[in-house]
Amino acid sequence: MKTYAIYCTDRPETAQARLDARNAHFTHIEKVLDDILIAGPLVGPGGITVGSMLVVKAKDEKSARILLERDPYFQADIWTDIRITEFIPAAGEWIGGKIW
Repeated sequence: MKTYAIYCTDRPETAQARLDARNAHFTHIEKVLDDILIAGPLVGPGGITVGSMLVVKAKDEKSARILLERDPYFQADIWTDIRITEFIPAAGEWIGGKIW
């Protein structure tokens, strides 16, 4: 398994669509929770949600994208810019220090 960082930017004017899809999104997250290292909304000025960020485990980038494309937020066309990049957790409290 590899680790992938996924950064998604919301389309303008999708706050209601995000709200409408939220319960289905949470259900999806619960189904794939074992593949998620961390996930949550990106928050802009005024506390407005402006996107989502996930760090997931997947065998390859294609598998990471499939996981994302099954998300109701993706299906509701909330995100405009999606970046998926292999990520190597190398340092920090969450990994217990450093890898070197």
